[in-house]
Amino acid sequence: MSRCVRMRPLGLAVGLAFALLIPWTPPASSEEGRLVVGSKNFMENKLLAEIFAQLIEARTDLSVKRQLGLAGTQVCFEALRTGAIDLYPEYTGTGLVSILRQPPTGDSRTALTTVRSEFLRRWDLWWLNPLGFENAYALAVPRDRLPADPPRTLSDLAAFSASLTAGFGYEFIQRPDGLPGLKTRYGLTFQRVQAMQQSLKYQAAAAGEIDVLDVYTTDGRLFVYDFVVLEDDQRFFPPYEAAGLIRGATLKRYPEVGSVLGLLSNAFDARIMRQLNYRLQEGGESVEVVARDALSALNLLASENSPSQPASKDNELFAYLWSHGSTLMQQTIEHLFLAGLALGLGILLAVPLGLLLERRQTVAEPVIRGIGLTQTIPSIALLAFMIPVFGIGVLPAVIALWIYALFPIVRNTYSGLRDAAPDAVESARALGMTEWQILSWVRLPLAAPIIMAGIRTAGVITVGTTTLAAFIGAGGLGVPIVSGLQMADTTMILSGALPAAALALVIDGTLGMIERGIRPRGLHARPDRT
Repeated sequence: MSRCVRMRPLGLAVGLAFALLIPWTPPASSEEGRLVVGSKNFMENKLLAEIFAQLIEARTDLSVKRQLGLAGTQVCFEALRTGAIDLYPEYTGTGLVSILRQPPTGDSRTALTTVRSEFLRRWDLWWLNPLGFENAYALAVPRDRLPADPPRTLSDLAAFSASLTAGFGYEFIQRPDGLPGLKTRYGLTFQRVQAMQQSLKYQAAAAGEIDVLDVYTTDGRLFVYDFVVLEDDQRFFPPYEAAGLIRGATLKRYPEVGSVLGLLSNAFDARIMRQLNYRLQEGGESVEVVARDALSALNLLASENSPSQPASKDNELFAYLWSHGSTLMQQTIEHLFLAGLALGLGILLAVPLGLLLERRQTVAEPVIRGIGLTQTIPSIALLAFMIPVFGIGVLPAVIALWIYALFPIVRNTYSGLRDAAPDAVESARALGMTEWQILSWVRLPLAAPIIMAGIRTAGVITVGTTTLAAFIGAGGLGVPIVSGLQMADTTMILSGALPAAALALVIDGTLGMIERGIRPRGLHARPDRT
């Protein structure tokens, strides 16, 4: 038997796949003189973070790296606490109830004093001066579906809430100052509660699919939709004053940052924020443009006559793709890098592990099933679990994606080796081959197509899951998808989803060609000759 059927074909295939999927590695950048500003994944928080970033860049010699759109309060807080970011906009009520786990208070001074003292004591995190407005939770009901005697307060709503369908945000459903607390305080019980993304709730309410929704009091969409915002008559919701939350180590290193951000103290009110949010949510303007205009109006930046960006929803898809081509190309490269690195690492671990398990078949199935349990962990949850240990960005994203890539490769490697042509294996033993020779000359070449099928499956899964890496600041094609969901902008969503789908097809097709190339000739289908 020729040595050309040894492990080289599979090794070559794996190497080619790895090389094709990892075209480059982004260079590491120096952290000296650079701040990292983060934000949560809704538009107002992104806007405030961009305002912080632009003001710091304009008034100091520091550069700013932006990590906008992180997945919620806990992700942002853990990123700040562990040093992955230096600063992000937070709300006092959120800090009090969701992070400190303390009961709500209706007094804004008490809330601010409590979070300031406790955050300093526990984590050396500093609350800067409030920005001048409060973005509180509220419940709203579409006016056209109100009864003859319309409710004005949450206590009024409780009288008939059991017949209503509610659409609430994912975080609101879990927060103690959200739905759980409302049930306890007001006795609210709904016929059905649907978890929905923020912008989609407004559309669902306008279409009659839900009867009640949670809103932010500074949301610009309240200008557009005819909703009645119910009064919190028992003062359940705590004050939600917006302020910058920054690491003490950052202030010690760059004390000028505190002074510069102090220029924003009481700079905005609820009316101004609602107008700014409206420009983002309904006007389709970019966060960068709206932030610059807000700072210019405060005379904190030189006035610029740069035109606002039009809403992408008014553009055709291909025109949008053309105008944002360079950004989308960069995001595609980031996406390819993340998916390729995770898949490559998965191959490097999973194939040798499958070889080892084939030699230890008594423990193989329990080990493989244990690895398979990782597939049941929600992707965004696994990404969030990585933050306290690895921070945010590329590293935790790659580790999480690598874990997801293992199972199909391990399973197919083990099954392919175990079931590879028993007759050929017995013939090899009869010829006096050693077990290692049988593995490297017979079983592995015969199993190579099955192993490559597992790699193809892992590749497609990894490309799809990589879109969620945007939630922890790793970039990629998930960025326009997440932004589009927040703005209910189908064009923006498709600008990320279509390249991601195309990328998955390209990777699957490339690996399929490699699979056909390494398949032993004897395994190719032959036409019947009669």
